[in-house]
Amino acid sequence: MNLRANPEMRSTIGSVTLVVTVVAVALFALSWGMISISAGDVIYALSGGGQAMHSQIIFELRLPRVLTAILAGGALGIGGVLMQALFRNPMADAWSLGLTAGGQLGVALLVTAAAFSGPAAISFLQSFEGVSITLGAIIGIGVFALVMASLARKVGTITLLVVGLMLGFTVQGIVSIVLHFANRVGGRVFSGWSDGNFAGVTMTDLPMIVVPVAVGLLLAAANAKPLTALLIGETYARSLGADVPRLRRLTLASVVLLVAPITAYCGPVTFIGLIVPHFARAIAGTARIAPLLPLAALSGALLALAADIIVHAPWEQHFLHLNAVLALVGAPVVIALLIFSPTMRGQR
Repeated sequence: MNLRANPEMRSTIGSVTLVVTVVAVALFALSWGMISISAGDVIYALSGGGQAMHSQIIFELRLPRVLTAILAGGALGIGGVLMQALFRNPMADAWSLGLTAGGQLGVALLVTAAAFSGPAAISFLQSFEGVSITLGAIIGIGVFALVMASLARKVGTITLLVVGLMLGFTVQGIVSIVLHFANRVGGRVFSGWSDGNFAGVTMTDLPMIVVPVAVGLLLAAANAKPLTALLIGETYARSLGADVPRLRRLTLASVVLLVAPITAYCGPVTFIGLIVPHFARAIAGTARIAPLLPLAALSGALLALAADIIVHAPWEQHFLHLNAVLALVGAPVVIALLIFSPTMRGQR
């Protein structure tokens, strides 16, 4: 069998390999830290046995972080595939096109509005912090996604990227001004957003991430075939019976559902959605969306896990940040794409 000519088989083999690798790396992440726990003891603890101290470390500290990294990496990877297909732009992702900044602005406005609305609103914000910040992120990312989708029809790839990056810088300034008027509660809600972090999510928070991500994944899978047709062009997609405006709306909705809860709970995690789709396409040997979805999810999960392991290694001093580690991988990939990608060369 010629694997080079069989994207489905390549995707299947790649997915199985990545699943095994993700499980092995996750097991390592659960065992490694300031207190080392053997793989056997980790498995024993996960099955309900083992020492009480080991169980407490794993279930209260490490397992929520590992599950969050897997979920966040997978969601951002799939979101990157969808955005690069929708915008037909190999540099598109939630961060590079300013969507993540929109989520930050949405949450900043929400917590500041609560500060001006009195004790009742502040109490609501504290009681429903997860729901509130997710809603704020969804609104902010949704608005910015619509703006960028409209702009994408009028400008080229490079211009769109520059606009997205400038939006990100502009929002950083606006957020600083907005938070200046927020109270201490609002500042506490927003304080973890200066850099990406998987460690702030608890087991009780995970359902608030899982539900919208699952809906976004279902939407992505349902629209994989018409979105592949859209890669060739709107005329071709319409000839196959696709409702292109509806397809764009559903794809944007899927991206928002995938990216917003991750941004809300983990902060602006960068580069995963930008570079993972390229790894997935290299493995599958195709640009078709359906084979890319599992590969992007697993590759994103593996990249997020690996970066998180480095950040939470038992260093004597902890100055490493998640986005700094991801940048060491992502920035060289982006530079190589900008220099060597035929698509990007065509936009010069």
